[in-house]
Order: sequence, then structure tokens, then C-alpha cells
Amino acid sequence: MRTQSAPWRAAAVLASVLLVGGVAACGNSDTGGGGSKDDGKITMGFSQVGAESGWRTANTTSIKESATAAGIELKFDDAQQKQENQIKAIRNYIQQKVDVIAFSPVVESGWDTVLKEAKDADIPVILTDRSVDSADKSLYKTFLGSDFVKEGRLAGEWLVEQKKTASGPVNIVELQGNTGAAPANDRKKGFGEAIAANPNLKIIASQPGDFTRAGGKQVMEQFLKANPKIDVLFAHNDDMGLGALEAITAAGKVPGKDITIITVDAVKDGMQALADGKFNFIAECSPLLGPQLMDLAKKVHAGEEVPARIETEETTFTTEQAKEALPNRKY
Repeated sequence: MRTQSAPWRAAAVLASVLLVGGVAACGNSDTGGGGSKDDGKITMGFSQVGAESGWRTANTTSIKESATAAGIELKFDDAQQKQENQIKAIRNYIQQKVDVIAFSPVVESGWDTVLKEAKDADIPVILTDRSVDSADKSLYKTFLGSDFVKEGRLAGEWLVEQKKTASGPVNIVELQGNTGAAPANDRKKGFGEAIAANPNLKIIASQPGDFTRAGGKQVMEQFLKANPKIDVLFAHNDDMGLGALEAITAAGKVPGKDITIITVDAVKDGMQALADGKFNFIAECSPLLGPQLMDLAKKVHAGEEVPARIETEETTFTTEQAKEALPNRKY
């Protein structure tokens, strides 16, 4: 009897092992993707542009902390300023069957194919901070972020007011963000539209500094060598402006006096430069999008309708206003 029952026992043990292994494998698969979970917890896949600036660091911190506070499982990826990395990350999130995908696009164009893949997989997409130029608005649920054109326009309008009595040419140099990025395109557009009100205001040089301090310093050094008379610097973000400060000081000029400096963002280092009189004006662009993003994720996951465009509330700062705001600045 024992010799006859041994094969049966072995088969039973094998079947039991296979059954347990199968259950474990299913469990591991569920852990990999929120879409297949049945525990009610939302899983979000988020692809970040990179860590190029103080603004971006604050934005990443806001998203991570807000996900934890909201009880949302966050799968985070740093694209290191490369669109191909973001596309790969989004496809990984689709394969993992997350519940929601959110990302801040490196550039505006080239997203239709991967966004259609997400749509076909029935995974809603939320754009944060930056939008895309797709003609098919059904490929994403909403865009949460700033009005970059407005930021550029506010910067330009302030300059027009400051230089309204200028009798001769006012030479402006512009430090742009990444080529093809929505903030760079839009801030340039808004600023250009605003300064057109005064024909004395002329942009004599405009070049990308990639939103980094190193880029801002390098390009400003080139501007100063090529243009003996620079009256105004418009930098698309604080970090490039802070890098430009080094180049301006090294050239023997006084930032904020010899050269009027206008930037966008209002991160703490930029606000300190403004309070110290080294910057002259900042248009705010808040990075603290995390709480709004998590709220939107819950709504789109539940099938609720959300606005196609959600604008963040922001302001502008002069030197005196920066001094008042700095003690309570969160980023």
C-alpha cells in the first residue's frame, strides 16, 4: 500500500505547491499594477521631467508627500530631461495596469501614440505643470498647471511700466528654458507680446539655458561678451537667473542695478535674491501641485467629470513683497 500511495502523495504535494505558487504569482502581479488590485487603493504612475531646478525639487516633494497623505500608491520615475525616458515609463505603467498616469511632459510634441496606448488600456492620464500640443484632447483627462503665457506677460508688463520714460533703446537678453518645452515657448510668447507696447524695448539675444543654474551662467557669459550694453535680463526661471548673477558679477557689473533682472518661479533662493535687490521682479509659478493632483486622481479614477484645464493660483513679487513673503515661504 505504501509503495502504491507514494506517487499519489507526490502528485498531491506537487499540485498543492503549484496551487500555492499560482496564487503567489497572481498576488505578485497585482502588486505590480494598481488596475488589477481589489483592495480599493489607487495606484498612480508619475513621470517627472527631472531634477533640474529648485522648483522641480519642490514639485517632486509635493507630489510624493501628497500621495502618502492621500493614501495613493505612487510609482515615481525621473526622466532626466529625456522624452524617450518618459515614454518608456508611461508604457511601463500601462503594462503594470496602474489606475492613473500623471506626468509633466519634457516637451510639448510627440505624445499622441503613447497617450493613445493609455487610452486603449482605459487608464486616465493627467498632465501636470506642462501641457502637450495634441489636437486630440480626449487622450488626457485634464491639465493642471500654470498659465505660462500669463507669467511671461506679467513680466513684460512690469518692464513696460518701469521703462515707460526711456527715451532710447532698452536692450534685453532672454534666457529661455528647454527648447520645445511649454514653459519656454509660452513665457517667451507672453513676454514678447507685452513688451511690444513699447518700441524702445528690444530683445537683442535669446538662447536656451535649459532651466539650470549652470546653463544660465554659461549663456549669460556669452551674452555679456557679445553685447557690451545689456539693460535687462529676462530669465524663464529663477535658477537660470541665479546662474546669470554669477556671470554678471564676474563681469564687474552690479545685478539689479546695472542690469535689471526679471525671472519666473519665486523659489526661496530666487526670492532671497529679489529681497537682496539682485533681482528686480519675479512672476510666481507654484510647484505645490501635489494636493490638487491627488484630488484629481481620485475623481478621474471614480469616473467623475473634471475641468479640462485647472489653473493654479499665483502672484508676482517686487523686492519689498519678497521681504514680506520670505519668512513663511515653503519652497
